[in-house]
Amino acid sequence: MIDANTLKITQEFVAGSRPNGLAWNTRHGHLLVADVQDNNVRLVNPRTGRITNKLRLPGRPRWCAYDSDSDRFLVNIMEPAGVSFLRPDASAQTRFLSISIAGPHGLDLDRAGRAFVACDEGALVVLDLKTERELKAISIAGAPDVIWLNTRHERLYCAIGKPGVVEVTDTKSMTSVEKIQTEEGSHTLTFDQLRQRLYIFLPRSCRVMVYSEEF
Repeated sequence: MIDANTLKITQEFVAGSRPNGLAWNTRHGHLLVADVQDNNVRLVNPRTGRITNKLRLPGRPRWCAYDSDSDRFLVNIMEPAGVSFLRPDASAQTRFLSISIAGPHGLDLDRAGRAFVACDEGALVVLDLKTERELKAISIAGAPDVIWLNTRHERLYCAIGKPGVVEVTDTKSMTSVEKIQTEEGSHTLTFDQLRQRLYIFLPRSCRVMVYSEEF
């Protein structure tokens, strides 16, 4: 755990053998950690550093998110392809929603009650969280990794390492509107909602591309 003001490490705790996805429970102040080696999720209390719950998943997890409207966690499962819905204390899986595209990877939620799941087979799947049904599969340029949602302007950014682009999807019309050229191997990006800046990490050339959204 890092203090954002001082950039100093304030605490360290063990959270699995190969932790990957993280999701913050905004209501209860707990952190969900998804482990891609033992296929478990662990709920961590950051104030004490203690693991309060551990749960076995139906397959390898990828990214995860917290749905504050329904007070539950969502975890992408690579195979069988789908999304696990977990209780807010990670004590049980309440639902497993199968999806039509193989390899769920990146995951984000919007304020309209939808989940966006970027899949290895080259598609962005849109889920309605209220009905728990698949709405649409939008074709993208390749196998994705990290996605980030711009809630202010209803844009979703998806990093695709090969051929090396960031696919931009309009979440209102649910269509792809732009492809930003990066470089092969660029799998990671992040978005600053306050400043409306997109940061794309380029591992081969050791650079960071910064884009500013202007409407």
